[in-house]
Amino acid sequence: MNLELEICTAFLLDLLIGDPRFFPHPVRLMGKLALAAEPPLRKIIGNQKIAGVFAVLLVVGSSSAAAWLAIAAASSFHPWAGSAVSVYLLYSCFATKDLASHASKVHRALQVDNLKGARKAVSQMVGRDTTHLEEKEIVRASIESVSENLVDGITAPLFFAVLGGPVAAIAYKAINTLDSTFGYKNERFLLFGWASARLDDAANYLPARLTAPLIAVASLCLRLDAAGAIQAIFRDAKNHPSPNSGISEAAFAGAMRIQLGGINYYEGIPSVRPLMGRPMTLLSPRNILTANNLMLLTALFCLLGFLALRIVIFSA
Repeated sequence: MNLELEICTAFLLDLLIGDPRFFPHPVRLMGKLALAAEPPLRKIIGNQKIAGVFAVLLVVGSSSAAAWLAIAAASSFHPWAGSAVSVYLLYSCFATKDLASHASKVHRALQVDNLKGARKAVSQMVGRDTTHLEEKEIVRASIESVSENLVDGITAPLFFAVLGGPVAAIAYKAINTLDSTFGYKNERFLLFGWASARLDDAANYLPARLTAPLIAVASLCLRLDAAGAIQAIFRDAKNHPSPNSGISEAAFAGAMRIQLGGINYYEGIPSVRPLMGRPMTLLSPRNILTANNLMLLTALFCLLGFLALRIVIFSA
């Protein structure tokens, strides 16, 4: 099985079954390894920035090596066994169904005016305080999560899979997991998580910018505001604290003619996020389904576009 077919199979598997909790998952193992490595590295290496660099080398290096060894070992038995392991590793890097399912769960709760259930559902998608969120803020949180996670949960792993196969995709997920684990600007991780956060920014830089025009194309197909998406990217994305997440968030806001951003609370502490888009349409639960459709179609376009780019480059 060639790489293109492996990627398509893995993408389809993710759409069909998502991430069953009983299934062993490489990303969860990466997170456990990162947390286990933190205390000894802090103790052995006095400089916390350097300790964080070693954490990156350890987690990314060991994850990539384990992926390569697993594929090589399986391939030594039979080429199809190697392909099966490759498909499984690639499948574990994508989060399309999980992202859509989490957002749909929020939508279903809001449809029956179950604010408590919606708050609980959205708490599984975002890190902000959700206990006292009202409907509008729950909708905003859901859409922001879908738009931001489009890149690091779907299109960036696709990009690295197309670029370097399952080992490259696993290396990217290790980087992304490190950022999720250590990339916080608080007293504990400001220095230790510096390398994780900077590497994640670098890894997402090109995928985020390749995804942006495809969000506009998907918007056009869904009869949303493609021009508004492009305008919001150039006008608002630069104001976002993340050099990458702001691009997809601004594009979604512009395409849907809504406004994202505002005040979030983290452990009771307010954090003001820049506004994305214009409030031409009031936020409502149906916007969550629109965001899901936009995310799914953009993911499909990225799959096709990245594979086409690979074929052109490697056949030249």
